[in-house]
Amino acid sequence: QVQLVESGGGLVQPGGSLSLSCAASGRSFRNYQMGWFRQAPGKEREFVAAIRLNEGGIYYADSVKGRFAISKDNAKNTVSLQMNNLKPEDTAVYYCAAGPRAILSEIRTARAYAHWGQGTQVTVSS
Repeated sequence: QVQLVESGGGLVQPGGSLSLSCAASGRSFRNYQMGWFRQAPGKEREFVAAIRLNEGGIYYADSVKGRFAISKDNAKNTVSLQMNNLKPEDTAVYYCAAGPRAILSEIRTARAYAHWGQGTQVTVSS
């Protein structure tokens, strides 16, 4: 059974930084991509970033490009999201997700991910 466990959320002031981590277990993820999505109150879940676990291709939403960085540790089956220069609009529940290798046109969509974590709250506020 696949499990994704997120950690690292919390409260931070605007301009601050946070790092999220996702530990995956339950199967081989060699040909998977893993990603981060977020959902703010009253809004739909949206794509944040993704990384292909074999060749390391990386993809970002325009809203976080240049501020967030996704990385992987294949040996530990973990994916991290370093978030810098955080803004109040980054406030959301952040979800880790994993799925079999998706085509490029779908890697930013939720349907490309079969497995989801429970989510971790990130609040950016002064």
